[in-house]
Amino acid sequence: MSTPFPGMDPHLEHPALWPGLHNRLIVTMANQLQPQLLPRYIASIEQRVFVEGPSRETIVEPVEVQEAYIEILDRYAGMQVVTVIELVSPSNKARQAGRRLYRAKQRETLAGERRLIEIDLLRRGRHVLSVPRWRARDLGGYDYLACVNRWPRRTHFELYPRRLQERLPRINVPLAPPDADVTLDVQAALEQAYQDAGYVLMLRYDQPCVPPLEAADQQWADERWAAYRAAHPEWFPEPTTPPGDGP
Repeated sequence: MSTPFPGMDPHLEHPALWPGLHNRLIVTMANQLQPQLLPRYIASIEQRVFVEGPSRETIVEPVEVQEAYIEILDRYAGMQVVTVIELVSPSNKARQAGRRLYRAKQRETLAGERRLIEIDLLRRGRHVLSVPRWRARDLGGYDYLACVNRWPRRTHFELYPRRLQERLPRINVPLAPPDADVTLDVQAALEQAYQDAGYVLMLRYDQPCVPPLEAADQQWADERWAAYRAAHPEWFPEPTTPPGDGP
């Protein structure tokens, strides 16, 4: 079943859910791209690993964190990396090791001849995309943002801003010349990951979103869920009264 929302499902931004969603989205996006890339390119799923320490407010043991991203490899050029696709995580938007490592990878990518695509589906946290924050602000308000940077035009950014109630974008994915762009449909990838994981049966849609929404957006989200549930009574039957508990 598809998500109840036309764009990003804000309930999926919960920090406890994000690592699983992150991995599923990366796999789904790579699978979506691969048929468009043949025969020249391979969509390879890579991992970076770092140790995330405790925050100032809690006392817990440091944990090892693995983050997946996509590298598009050129078979005709010795498996050279031509494009990197990053999906931003909460760790990348915080002040700890995850942000430092993400920034280092970002600098490495931009220092070479690779194209960089960054997708931020998280409302909370510090700006971390390669596009300068002041330039992103020129777009006006947005909840989610994707950014494409093509070598050698490092000061030029193709931006895909989206509000909560809007469909997530179809992104132009650049390859090596003379090949034309291929398309990454972020909304379709989200829908596929959502369906594969069975999130509709896992999420607590009767609870407020975490991170919280503005009051008007939360009301809209509640109304979307109510309509969705009413349209699928076979998935969400009304609770029955146990024997002996009736009037």
